[in-house]
Amino acid sequence: MDRAQKEKVVEELGQIFESSGVVVVAHYTGLTVAEMQDLRARAREADSAVRVAKNRLAKIALDGKPCESIAEFLSGMTVLTYSEDPVAAARVAEGFAKDNKKFEILGGAMGENALDRAGVEAVSKMPSREELIASIAGCIGAPASNIAGAIGAPASNIASILSTIEDKAAA
Repeated sequence: MDRAQKEKVVEELGQIFESSGVVVVAHYTGLTVAEMQDLRARAREADSAVRVAKNRLAKIALDGKPCESIAEFLSGMTVLTYSEDPVAAARVAEGFAKDNKKFEILGGAMGENALDRAGVEAVSKMPSREELIASIAGCIGAPASNIAGAIGAPASNIASILSTIEDKAAA
């Protein structure tokens, strides 16, 4: 790799570190190409991405970034799993680690917050952005549907009473 290519990689990694909601660092020693392709496919499905980069270039790219704390994890054969959603990449990494014992999660960062192994696991169990939005929308919509039901209830009660009276009169 020549200097221009290295500068381009550092710039790309810098963008990843700045724009990602979460970055997970893991060792992938011993994984086959097929297993790495599986990891990448899982990441794509979850709107996440996987990146293998030279540790030295990643450390240069981390300089001055919010997630600078993950530099301590960058040794050996490391892979970065990242996403804009603060939960997606952690879920992908945790799910893949459960299926592949060779994939060892070291830690990560969520914005400026450093995450150890347990922290990544905790983040993976949190609800995603879409799940939170759905639950908030449900909470907002629930009172309106309750009001509509309460307003319509007396009319339906009167109709059922009239129906019962008609049935008795006909009998």
